[in-house]
Amino acid sequence: MPRLLDVSNDVRAEIGDEEADRLMAGDNAPGSYDCTSCRTPGDSQQQPTSTVLFVGDETAVLAFAHAACLPSQVVQVAEDQLQGAVQSISGGGQDPAPAQPDGGTPAAPSQAVLGVTSGLVLIGDTTHPALVVEPTGPIARPGTTTDGDDFLPLLIEQGFMPATALSAAPSVLGGWSVLLAMGQLHAILQPGTGGSPAQVAWWQAHQPLLVTEGWRTAANKTQTVLVFAASAGSIGHQPREDLLRQALDKAAATGRLVAAAMPLAGT
Repeated sequence: MPRLLDVSNDVRAEIGDEEADRLMAGDNAPGSYDCTSCRTPGDSQQQPTSTVLFVGDETAVLAFAHAACLPSQVVQVAEDQLQGAVQSISGGGQDPAPAQPDGGTPAAPSQAVLGVTSGLVLIGDTTHPALVVEPTGPIARPGTTTDGDDFLPLLIEQGFMPATALSAAPSVLGGWSVLLAMGQLHAILQPGTGGSPAQVAWWQAHQPLLVTEGWRTAANKTQTVLVFAASAGSIGHQPREDLLRQALDKAAATGRLVAAAMPLAGT
């Protein structure tokens, strides 16, 4: 029986016309599935469904999601992350990861790693899902030998905007997105280099990070995540969201915070 599947041109180019046609005809597509974005059941015979292809160095995984949750797309992920997703299919705290502030060579582990914390942030009358990124130490501009902290200037060059107050949500940063796979946080993606249309990981969790049900619900509702980045030592580990908000307000008031909104990507 034909399925209500959306197979984007990018996905079709990766899997081939023959396989895409078989999917849409119902030969290789599941009838029922668990949407790997909102984690609720879906039925490709009754509901518009998106095909999302995760591509690693050696592995590719085709996943399904409600079309209302995610568009059909190809997402480039690291092979180890993809293998972890395969194991999860078959079978908010902080997580430091190598910093890549310039979109190029990762910063040396001895220099700094990035801590990422998820939380809900109230701006005006709207509660937004947010990620707060803070390095464990100063991040110098690649190629320099100085001890200065260029973390925020490097992000501003990438399109992040200085946040002097949390009175309005930041604008969307084109080409960037937040990857939530199977209800867990996997990566913050940035545009590929050299004109490549595929996104690459700017920050990537060593292991997929759990987020709260409230955070995931808000992200699925808005399809947008606010990403705040602060200078080292500005935020710290805050055990409650009200304390996290206070730390963000203080960092903004002292000029140590930048922000951007990013669409939700992946599943």
